[in-house]
Amino acid sequence: MLQLVPQMRILVAVERLDFRKGLDSIISYCKQQLKEDPFSGALFIFRNRTGTAVKIICYDGVGYYLIFRRFSRGKLAWWPHTSELPLQPLAAQQLAVLLAQGNPLNAAFPEDWRKIG
Repeated sequence: MLQLVPQMRILVAVERLDFRKGLDSIISYCKQQLKEDPFSGALFIFRNRTGTAVKIICYDGVGYYLIFRRFSRGKLAWWPHTSELPLQPLAAQQLAVLLAQGNPLNAAFPEDWRKIG
């Protein structure tokens, strides 16, 4: 089970990924194509061509997690479509909605917690 916390850096790859790629190829893709450090502890989220599955990679200081989620019915309701940036940041609660095949842009979230001054 993946624990999503508000402090987590989550990056969604705009381009689709060839899901025949294994962990080492995805790490190389992050370094070379996305220009991001896969050892940073950030979650990297990728989708397949048809939108019926996602792959998530994350480094925890000891090793990598490779999470594969295939939806039993339907497709992703939302995915970023911008050609300017190869990665789009996402909040933890937005990722939870995305993994439930929802649209995180249409979900209503309370404001982030702030320290009372």
